[in-house]
Amino acid sequence: MVHSDWGDWLPRAVADADPETVSLWYLGCNGFAIKGSNGTVLWIDPYLGTGNPPRTIRMIPVPFDPEDVTVADAVFATHEHTDHTHGPSQAPILANTDAEFIAPDDSIAVARGENWTDRWDVSADQFTEIQEGDTVRVGEFSVDIVEVNDPDATHPVGYVIEHDSGTIFHGGDTKPAGTFDEIGDQYDIDLGILAFGSAGTVPDKETGAPQYTTWYADENGIVEAARALDVDRLLPTHWDMWKGLTADPTALHSHVRSFEHPRSLRIVEIGDRTEL
Repeated sequence: MVHSDWGDWLPRAVADADPETVSLWYLGCNGFAIKGSNGTVLWIDPYLGTGNPPRTIRMIPVPFDPEDVTVADAVFATHEHTDHTHGPSQAPILANTDAEFIAPDDSIAVARGENWTDRWDVSADQFTEIQEGDTVRVGEFSVDIVEVNDPDATHPVGYVIEHDSGTIFHGGDTKPAGTFDEIGDQYDIDLGILAFGSAGTVPDKETGAPQYTTWYADENGIVEAARALDVDRLLPTHWDMWKGLTADPTALHSHVRSFEHPRSLRIVEIGDRTEL
């Protein structure tokens, strides 16, 4: 059961919006709602859980109840970790909207292992398994699945989302990858969404002992990835989420100013809307 102190204003804002190009709403962590000018709505990595205290402690509000989502054409997951593939956050959206759940095999395995089809009104036909090199078309969006570098995940992928108005890259929790120069050459990426965080200590899953943790790219790593991808605007994510691993995205101004790419830095907070 998900509870949010924000009510339903954010899902309503997405449903009521009429973008001229493409609008994006930051959901915190690595989540986004993306709506095109023709009304197609994609949700990527929406996570509404509170973590697993004391190991992972959510530091930002839960912005909405998934039961309040009324418009969705697809829900994408970048990898199998709980804050990216999560039944209580995502299955109610699928049940309410008949959207596709588009994800790599290990994320689909989580959905099946959590019995989304039994616990919620979700059909197995809504699961679409993808892998690197695939392309899926959802309404006005064409989405290419690309290789990324998240060594903590078993099968992570990134998404290059193309629209008549421009191109978005969502890398999940990726760090710099050897594939990024090629991706940067192949696509003209207007907005690059990359995870950013600090190093910290997180209790070990089994022993509870403090464990040195670097789940996300640091200041130099995120800029290295953005440079390789040749992104015009860099939008850092995940810096707000877990206690002990949060970071200050304004520090990135000093890291990007001497490089040709990214050309600009776009910092958003949970609930903010930005345009492509």
